[in-house]
Amino acid sequence: MQADEPVTIVTVAREAGVSKTTASDALRGSGRVSEATREAVARVAERLGYVPNGSARHLRKASTGTIGLHVPEVLTRSSYYMSFVFGVVEQAARHDYDVTLITSGQRRARPPRVDGLVLGDPLGGDPVVESLMATRLPTVSCERFPGGRQADGVVWSQHAPMLARLLDHLREAGAARPALIVAGDESDWAASLHRGYLDWCAAKGVAPLVRRVSFDATGDEVRATARALLDSDTFDALVCAPAGAATEVAPLLREARADVLLASCVDSAATRLADPPITAIDLRPKEAGASCAELLFELLSGIAPVGTERVHPIELAVRASTRPRP
Repeated sequence: MQADEPVTIVTVAREAGVSKTTASDALRGSGRVSEATREAVARVAERLGYVPNGSARHLRKASTGTIGLHVPEVLTRSSYYMSFVFGVVEQAARHDYDVTLITSGQRRARPPRVDGLVLGDPLGGDPVVESLMATRLPTVSCERFPGGRQADGVVWSQHAPMLARLLDHLREAGAARPALIVAGDESDWAASLHRGYLDWCAAKGVAPLVRRVSFDATGDEVRATARALLDSDTFDALVCAPAGAATEVAPLLREARADVLLASCVDSAATRLADPPITAIDLRPKEAGASCAELLFELLSGIAPVGTERVHPIELAVRASTRPRP
């Protein structure tokens, strides 16, 4: 073998003393190849540093070797969505697939050249999401799509019950009237939190106190909403649904109402490192992304049927910001 000769399946076959077909079957774990031959071919491939040609393999399967991932425009300033993206990308890599990122700012005349789609928190009324749902590509969504269509597979979490658990914790800590800052119902996640809060208030006989912000609310919008709430209403605990909102309002509460308990519906490094650390719901975004990607690959391979739904477990992390009052 020449030093500059590329290592191909033909190279491996020649060095192992087998045919190209046998070498390929041995490395793919298919065909009628003895275990001894498989091991011998694998040893040669490892010694030569052979890397399978993923592009060629996908071409043989009439596949692009790529899946599409759509997330809301807040990606660049949201640690949740960054972690979600990494979960999708790492799981795709395990299947020898690449990931094409699609955002709501991308309007296209043709469907993306991908084998399937993952939609992270698809928003109702988003024209890009609507167009992607109409492509008939196999699609998995993280949370349900609040529109006329549904994805072929859905990974969702029990947000309302977890919020009820958080509200029960606040009640046990001495809070009689918790307020909620939440985004609009165009997101299934936000709508679930809103419904869950209202149901909890009705069950406990508590007058609800809700303030709405946009799904992609900036820090300025969140702080302005919190100031208006502090100026006009009486409450003893504040639950912030949008990612990053709790850390934005924490300084305001310290200055104006240090006795108000504070919690977040999205955990992050910022909530964990705040002073005091903020009680939060851990949505486990990286694992959610991986679960969505895996369900998409199961749909593509026929392992999972269309209509499959899976529950992604989430957790409550209780911290000092909701420490029980003496």
